[in-house]
Amino acid sequence: MTTPDPELSALLHESRQFDPPAELAAHANAQPDVYQRAKEDRLGFWADQARRLTWDREWDDVLQWELPYAKWFVGGTLNAAVNCVDRHVDAGNGDRVAFHWVGEPEDDTRAITYRQLKDDVCRAANALTDLGVRAGDRVAIYMPMIPETVVAMLACARLGAPHTVVFAGYSADALKTRIIDCDAHVVITADGSWRKGSINPLKPAVDEAVSECPDVRSVLVVRRTEQDVDWTDGRDVWWHDVVDSASPEHVAEMFDAEHPLYVMYTSGTTGKPKGVLHTTGGYLTHVSATCRLIFDMKPETDVFWTAADIGWVTGHSYIVYGPLANGVTSVMYEGAPDAGGKDRWWKIIEDYKVTILYTAPTTIRTFMKWGEEYPRAHDLSSLRILGSVGEPINPEAWIWYRKNIGGNKTAVVDTWWQTENGGVLITPLPGITRTKPGAAMQPFPGISADVVNNEGRAVANGEAGFVVITEPWPGMLRGIWGDDERYKKTYWSKFEGVYFAGDGAKKDEDGDFWLLGRVDDVMNVSGHRISTTEVESALVSHPSVAEAAVVGASDAVTGQGIVAFVSIKAGVDEEGDAGAALVDDLRATVARQIGKIARPRQILLTPELPKTRSGKIMRRLLLDVAEHRELGDVTTLADSSVVSAIADQMEASTAAGDE
Repeated sequence: MTTPDPELSALLHESRQFDPPAELAAHANAQPDVYQRAKEDRLGFWADQARRLTWDREWDDVLQWELPYAKWFVGGTLNAAVNCVDRHVDAGNGDRVAFHWVGEPEDDTRAITYRQLKDDVCRAANALTDLGVRAGDRVAIYMPMIPETVVAMLACARLGAPHTVVFAGYSADALKTRIIDCDAHVVITADGSWRKGSINPLKPAVDEAVSECPDVRSVLVVRRTEQDVDWTDGRDVWWHDVVDSASPEHVAEMFDAEHPLYVMYTSGTTGKPKGVLHTTGGYLTHVSATCRLIFDMKPETDVFWTAADIGWVTGHSYIVYGPLANGVTSVMYEGAPDAGGKDRWWKIIEDYKVTILYTAPTTIRTFMKWGEEYPRAHDLSSLRILGSVGEPINPEAWIWYRKNIGGNKTAVVDTWWQTENGGVLITPLPGITRTKPGAAMQPFPGISADVVNNEGRAVANGEAGFVVITEPWPGMLRGIWGDDERYKKTYWSKFEGVYFAGDGAKKDEDGDFWLLGRVDDVMNVSGHRISTTEVESALVSHPSVAEAAVVGASDAVTGQGIVAFVSIKAGVDEEGDAGAALVDDLRATVARQIGKIARPRQILLTPELPKTRSGKIMRRLLLDVAEHRELGDVTTLADSSVVSAIADQMEASTAAGDE
């Protein structure tokens, strides 16, 4: 990618700003001096955050840094599970609810206290020990959104056995690849899960995967949906047979701060997934601190809901380790957003008096499409903070979220981070920051981030470039499992001495950060570099549009042509002349807000966009559609028929001469 052009820099100007709610600001965990304290003594700031955890032995050095390898809290020892459950029980908070678990079937709920969670984790740790799991062994977890998934993760952490959680929507082949790469000998799964009223079988995928993994000696199976499953005697074990009967007493071993906690696989440009390694002390410090300061967690009163899947890093950091380290009560939901009705989320918030909601922009835009009457039918007044995660949020979705979910009174924190980062890096702080819709604002205290041009020099305010992190941070990945060279090449080779995140960003006139998405999501149209995020934001600003996805398709004349897939709001006429007029109006909207060069070559009005079960729009598949290629892997989609329907629609549109 060359130096960003003015077209990339000319992000939509946003003049709306919102002060922190006065009551929140007065009692916020993070007060304005936090930035200065962290700036004056960055390592001292992180040491203070680490001391909020329980250590068996305090560290000798806060940081040892030999680029590109970091060691945090060197010499310190602790146990992640003890910090997430035992210490809260020991402090007299055992009766506090750790999770309000809500299954997809509406009558399927559980309230699990910290004491119950501790006992379950100890039982699972004893059962895994009986299955031969020892410190350092890797355990693969292929599970739905059920409490036993959290128990399995914490039991592994208690034993010092790094877990690799594989999203339960992945295929058997994807699971096999990850099991083999990290050399896991034990797999934990369930018979199945509930999804949109149907049973999603999981055990068959595990059976297929481990048939090609000769080193897997045990498969531990939770009975969730009670369907019949194939069984391999001597390998397969029921959870209720070995965990439920195990002792709730277990003495946890303390591990070095740099002991591996988990490996999470993320996509790579070579097609081979990257096993991102996170260790214990620094990661736990980072996620605990960001939970406490970004979400202003008050364990005595807050009910926190990260509406993500544990199979992704958001679930690791902000369903499991961060909230539990803070001793807060969380909601954990198994099903789809519209399972039981399009108001299911709002009913959950009303029933459990959720105070903090953290979700993805694509989900917010889905709710926009469904209509504001659904949240309006429920009492959402308990909410005080709303969070956004996973991709840049367009200003109109931000405003809709604050107005219709937050009642025009909540703080909104748009957070930026990645699997490799462990926890949030750029974010508002809800009691301090005067927020701008669509902006991630400033680096979290103790994080040193910048935006640089192609030569690695910091850009001026008002210009765009590449996000880099200029100093090591506690939650950073410690490498790629088994591949040091790939680690160095992927993250440390583009700019000397700094971490390259792979995302583009703009600094506005005030120096605040606006994320533009992956740098490979920047389109080159007739030599002009245009951000897909920018065009999507322009499209979604139109009152008829719920959400949009933009790709740059090959074009013989312009190099790349902008192809937009637009999902409109309920009740909007998209047929015949009305649809053609809407497409013309959308092109005009983009031209007016960005420039004529950014007008899409083609706009397809679609009922839905292809998404993973975590809500991520699969732009890779939309590019396949736009370029009339055979569709790539669709196994992670929530509904694979959506992309097939779009492909058919594209072929019909092309045949009609609309391209």
